[in-house]
Amino acid sequence: MKKITTAVAFAACIAANFAMAGGRTPKPAEHDHATVTVIQASEVEWTHLNPKRGDLAPQAGTLWGDRNGTEPTGFLLKPPSNFESPPHIHNVSYRGVVIQGVIHNDDPNAAEMWMPPGSFWTQPKGEVHITAAEGQSSLAYIEIEKGPYLVLPEEEHFDSGERPVNVDESNVVWLNASDMTWVNQSDAQVAFLWQEGELNGTFIKLADGFEGSIKSPGSTFRAVLVKGAVEYKENDLLPGSGIEAVGPAVLEIEAQEESLLYVRTDGKYEINITE
Repeated sequence: MKKITTAVAFAACIAANFAMAGGRTPKPAEHDHATVTVIQASEVEWTHLNPKRGDLAPQAGTLWGDRNGTEPTGFLLKPPSNFESPPHIHNVSYRGVVIQGVIHNDDPNAAEMWMPPGSFWTQPKGEVHITAAEGQSSLAYIEIEKGPYLVLPEEEHFDSGERPVNVDESNVVWLNASDMTWVNQSDAQVAFLWQEGELNGTFIKLADGFEGSIKSPGSTFRAVLVKGAVEYKENDLLPGSGIEAVGPAVLEIEAQEESLLYVRTDGKYEINITE
């Protein structure tokens, strides 16, 4: 499988760089110096990802940004039952996280690699690939750094110089409090996924019953719940829901069961337990 990366080496590289780098119904709330918005998965507005294919295409629900504009964007992807796309390319690169079901994303001739919830992949722009989902309830989070996000025919393929990454949930490398000075207790673990300048992406795993805070000093903090159930400011969040903070923020969070968050931010956050 040409797209499988050695997870240990990949995570170690990202961790080292990170350490050096130093359609919705929103519910905004002032917190610290930030404006925090909660986006419930149940309240996103769904449209066809590729309008030319209508109901044959996956649906997309925007969490933040605008995939038809030029800004960075995050959206939910809901494929039809037993979906398999034709070979195609995109004009922009994207990152993906599986939230429900299983998803396969690879070269059209590659052997099947069904990624379960908590898996992470990247798709370089210009590279021919297929995307497939097995069953009836698959869901993924897709993130781009610049739109618009377009689906184009395979004949327009080109080599961007980027290479894809597929990391199955079982190959994610976790670090705990003993490995990091900025996590002060054992009820949380972190996995490093990617970094571009100061921007970075990580998973945070919270133990059942976690009560604490995530302190983000950066200008932007976006989190999407991948697994479990958490509470933030009387908002019960289920998988696919998101939290967006603009400006430095301290987010008080409780985990009602073991939970997994995908986080995109432009700084090093701190995870602290409530005293």
